[in-house]
Amino acid sequence: MNDVLIKNIPKFDRPRERFIKYGAKNLSNNELISIILNQGTKNMSVKELSDNILKNLKDISDLKDISLNKLKQIKGIGEVKAIKLLSAIELGKRVYYDKNIAKIKLNSADKIYNYIKDDIKNIKQEQFYALYLDSKKNLIEKKLLFIGTINKSIVHPREIFKYAYLLSASSIVCIHNHPSGDTLPSIEDINITKHLVEIGKIQGIEVVDHIIVGNNYYSFYENGDIV
Repeated sequence: MNDVLIKNIPKFDRPRERFIKYGAKNLSNNELISIILNQGTKNMSVKELSDNILKNLKDISDLKDISLNKLKQIKGIGEVKAIKLLSAIELGKRVYYDKNIAKIKLNSADKIYNYIKDDIKNIKQEQFYALYLDSKKNLIEKKLLFIGTINKSIVHPREIFKYAYLLSASSIVCIHNHPSGDTLPSIEDINITKHLVEIGKIQGIEVVDHIIVGNNYYSFYENGDIV
């Protein structure tokens, strides 16, 4: 049995007690992760588990993109602990996102790319997002709608436009990634875009752009494919 257990650490020096005494801002990354994980395993203290996670990161900011499978590959981290940590990270993202969403104006392809790239750039599976904008091109909400190879059987217009009505959006930007990094649109990408633009005209909700994210980005609007 490992002898570096939380109960063997002086009470005043335990993460939770330090949190109460000094506040979250004054805790180390290890201590914050330890509080989230709550407890160790039979053979490893929670501090050691936290150390193992940090050793697998180049920087603490890498946590924002870490996957469930990647966490589960770290010694001592099972599915339950991985889910706890990912849930805490996602909650933090939402708190920050909700606080700043009113300030986000997405009126150009490069602004949209810079806004979405951290969510989608290095994902190994295709993901399709829709950004819903008001009449001044301010972001109302971002929705991840489909996961998998992007084709007409996966991308259902009714799902895309349903949220536009629910959110009272004036326009939509569609975004999906190419895991290969190549941003040139496929025939399927072109056909889907034409289909969505046509439906948008009928519904009175403009599809202003479709952006493919890879090593850089491809904008259908900037390349004259949406007029």
